[in-house]
Amino acid sequence: MKINFEEVLKKIEQLVKENKPDLLKQICQTLKEEVYHYDWVGFYSLKDGGLELGPYVGKPTDHTHIAIGKGVCGQVAESGKTRVVQDVSLEDNYIACSIDVQSEIVVPVLKNGIFVAELDIDSHSPAPFTQSDTDFLEKVCEMISTKF
Repeated sequence: MKINFEEVLKKIEQLVKENKPDLLKQICQTLKEEVYHYDWVGFYSLKDGGLELGPYVGKPTDHTHIAIGKGVCGQVAESGKTRVVQDVSLEDNYIACSIDVQSEIVVPVLKNGIFVAELDIDSHSPAPFTQSDTDFLEKVCEMISTKF
């Protein structure tokens, strides 16, 4: 199944222009609906020296607060760099949100070069993420960086 990331990006751009109060939730919903291998989509924001769960779409998670450096999300917060994990079972520092999750991509949201939040996507598919996913999601995070 081929994903037209350019079309999805246009939908996200339109949402950003509309700038409704639930913008981040709308972006989560759009990403989950439009990309078949995105099974859980959510934002974590930097707050009080850690990560706090913000808007998300997917199964509820117990991981509402994550320490910097802990798990894939905490490592991205520490490094400010995108991480793609094609097989979460191979990660020593992985925080399991669900037994269904097989892979994860976490993309930082940088405001003026400083980490402020991240977009976390879990997939129930093994190794589904490509360079196209990374490029697309980095554009999304760049687009919304002013919203944090």
